[in-house]
Amino acid sequence: MAAAEPKSPAAAGAAAARRLARGCWSAFWDYETPKVIVVKNRRLGIVYRTVQLLILLYFVWYVFIVQKSYQDSETGPESSVITKVKGLTLSEHKVWDVEEYVKPPEGGSVFSIITRIEVTSFQTLGTCAESMRVRNATCDSDEDCVAGQLDMLGNGLRTGRCVPYYHGPSKTCEVSGWCPVEDGASVSQFLGKMAPNFTILIKNSIHYPKFQFSKGNIENRKDGYLRHCTFHEVSDLYCPIFKLGYIVEQAGENFTELAHTGGVIGVIINWDCDLDLSASMCNPKYSFRRLDPKHIPASSGYNFRFAKYYRINGSSTRTLIKAYGIRIDVIVHGQAGKFSLIPTIINLATALTSIGVGSFLCDWILLTFMNKNKVYSHKKFDKMMDAPGGGAGPGLCASEPSQQDCTLTDARGLAQL
Repeated sequence: MAAAEPKSPAAAGAAAARRLARGCWSAFWDYETPKVIVVKNRRLGIVYRTVQLLILLYFVWYVFIVQKSYQDSETGPESSVITKVKGLTLSEHKVWDVEEYVKPPEGGSVFSIITRIEVTSFQTLGTCAESMRVRNATCDSDEDCVAGQLDMLGNGLRTGRCVPYYHGPSKTCEVSGWCPVEDGASVSQFLGKMAPNFTILIKNSIHYPKFQFSKGNIENRKDGYLRHCTFHEVSDLYCPIFKLGYIVEQAGENFTELAHTGGVIGVIINWDCDLDLSASMCNPKYSFRRLDPKHIPASSGYNFRFAKYYRINGSSTRTLIKAYGIRIDVIVHGQAGKFSLIPTIINLATALTSIGVGSFLCDWILLTFMNKNKVYSHKKFDKMMDAPGGGAGPGLCASEPSQQDCTLTDARGLAQL
């Protein structure tokens, strides 16, 4: 029998191309599944099931029940706030009504209620002693005062004269401006005696545009409900009329102390709504806290100045008022959620994938710490060999003479595990 002639390079290349094409076609249509090895080890099985249970509990309880990750959500609702203050109070000299102690009067989400004032009356344009609180204002003679000097923190333009202070033996530099200056002639008046009984109506409405959901914090009733109710967290949740004393108390502050120094109180309205439930279950939650840092003297408290101008005998006169008060900031925030298929599928897929962490952990224990870890490794991973010369190498199981890659089998069983 004549020896077979060697194949030409072109024929060998064509055969290799056909094998590659068959392999690609087979890879496209064939189904591949991982090898499953059962390890008879009770402790390892307990670890595996415990890890799976913990992962399952995390996703069911925290992700789906607590975080409600099956919902599409929207944060930061569109909101409007309208406020109205009512009440009268007394100072040492007069009765004060809303028009005088509420600043500004427009009824927005930020407003101030004046509780103490320092009044400097009958100020006119002229010359007088500078305040001792101004830096380098004290003097012993005219040489200590520079004419024409203007201190940005002072009360006027210095004239160059050293004059006696309003009271006591001290002297300060003379200034040209509104006289007398505030510190020299101010009178303090306390307005906070009846202020805890002031009532504040806070009307708030919100809208979540993604879900086309709107709601307000006032109950829709026609029996004059708002005329005789005050806020109560349980019985009158939709009566947003708060007493100023109640707001300060809920913020954990002493009203008398706050009224003297001033401060900023935040009224936080939170609208967290599960729109899978009835709209009646979407209710506002109120909380109160002080916003200015009261333990830092340089930045605690709240005050501002304003003046009332008039003319006496043809000359311009004003009354300067330094007002201490309680500033109310109404802050609205919230989040709404509603069932959506996309986040549900994403979180379910994440949960199912995360369960595989148990297998990874147990494989790591087997391959690292078990006595028979080499046996498990040999059974877990099949070693592929490429025999030289195009034939199946020792220990290979080739189904075709032309097949070069094959799986190395092992005679040892899993009973050794």
